[in-house]
Amino acid sequence: MNPDSPQMFLRALFDAAVAAADPFACLPAHLPTPPKGRTLVIGAGKAGGSMAKALEDHWPGPLEGLVVTRYDHKLPTSRIEVVEAAHPVPDEAGERAAARILASVKGLTADDLVICLISGGGSSLMSAPAAGLTLADKQAMNKALLKSGATITEMNCVRKHLSAIKGGRLAAACAPAQVITLMISDVPGDDPSVIASGPTVADPTTCADALAILDKYGITEPAAAYAHIKKAHDETPKPGDPRLARASVRMIATPQASLEAAAAVARAAGITPVILGDSLEGEARDVALVHAGIAKQVANHNQPAAAPCVLLSGGETTVTVRGKGRGGRNAEFLLAMAVALEGHPRIHAIACDTDGVDGTEDNAGAQLAPDTLARAEKKLLSAKAFLANNDGYSFFSELGDLIETGPTLTNVNDFRAILVW
Repeated sequence: MNPDSPQMFLRALFDAAVAAADPFACLPAHLPTPPKGRTLVIGAGKAGGSMAKALEDHWPGPLEGLVVTRYDHKLPTSRIEVVEAAHPVPDEAGERAAARILASVKGLTADDLVICLISGGGSSLMSAPAAGLTLADKQAMNKALLKSGATITEMNCVRKHLSAIKGGRLAAACAPAQVITLMISDVPGDDPSVIASGPTVADPTTCADALAILDKYGITEPAAAYAHIKKAHDETPKPGDPRLARASVRMIATPQASLEAAAAVARAAGITPVILGDSLEGEARDVALVHAGIAKQVANHNQPAAAPCVLLSGGETTVTVRGKGRGGRNAEFLLAMAVALEGHPRIHAIACDTDGVDGTEDNAGAQLAPDTLARAEKKLLSAKAFLANNDGYSFFSELGDLIETGPTLTNVNDFRAILVW
């Protein structure tokens, strides 16, 4: 490898990871056989527009339906209507779309087929408040969960128990039709009941579980949402529910598959890949310290692999917001890593969200080089001060080290690559 181009190499790995999750590449092989009756397409997620388009392009018969995706993520379709809504906090457009989807599945027969397209982000994009709750209640709860440091699994457990459509409720509404969910995983462990809060998957969690999560993080507002969960009078469909007997899931893209695609690119370049895991969780700055420690072990002792090697990992970290900066969990991860590495001369890194949006910002992530801290000091930028203010975005923006891809129209969560050469 040319040591003058480590960032180009790392960017190539990220691009390979995204390409492996492109619905146009991975969806067609998973399509079911057309049914005797109608084929109805529904769903939600950041990849909703590209999944709908890929399905349209490869479906041999009649097709109709409605899919909701994030603003600016729509592709032109002719038979499947695609609408846009807000993420990560739901809005009225998502609420209207969810109501229309629920209405569209009424009156289906056993001869009909429902193809549900689900990807990360679907939980907020397809928002249908449970009876007695309002969209404002769900918005306030989402904001509280996002700031709390709760994991994606914990957030989705709570969301299911505040919803009229999640946690298997959508599949139950489709009965007796066959329901096949084509799913792109953006969660640790690829649990289909967690991805987009599992609208077509039986829910093993309970209201008691959701209440324990709220109590763990000290969340008691909005009062109506907290009270709804505490009453435990509106449980989700559980495993074995007969209404879900004809519902199944086909996982078409996963974080692990994307890591393996990146690893193949590394091998082709003569760099040894080491996949640390596809479902790493925890505070972004804590995960950064662990990654930095492993990278230094490679540099100093050629363990767990000899340099040159690249450490690859996926999953979703969290950020407990204490400052007022512009963050993003990948920018926070890299900023904490920069502080820990102290300008190590042989270590470069990239960290990006595969959907092209790091948190709520306009970048996918950022990149880190041995001279990052030195360049920052010349600009009178204190990495530690920016980290304390959760302001990774501004730090890397000042250095010109943000990575901006625009929406990738897929989502298999975060991608991290650390090169030691």
